[in-house]
Amino acid sequence: GVIQMADEIERIIVIPLRKTKQAPRTRRTNRAVKEVREHIARHMKADQDKVWIDASVNEALWANGIRNPPNKITVKAVKFDDGLVEVSLAVSE
Repeated sequence: GVIQMADEIERIIVIPLRKTKQAPRTRRTNRAVKEVREHIARHMKADQDKVWIDASVNEALWANGIRNPPNKITVKAVKFDDGLVEVSLAVSE
């Protein structure tokens, strides 16, 4: 049959990373990465192991080192019809 590309859902999502402050400061950014994964999985209705976080997002989270991740991050999430969700940095215009 004809492959339809209309099954992709694309959303710009601002992820609050408040809970990261609860983590010990030597593990905060690791916690932030997990939170991004959980948040996207919840809001895009996907499994956590299907969430693919782009290197740009990872670098943005790690920009200030392990102890001081950003308070929130704006990402673009694209869900494909096979259930995979790709998370990349939202390009601000």
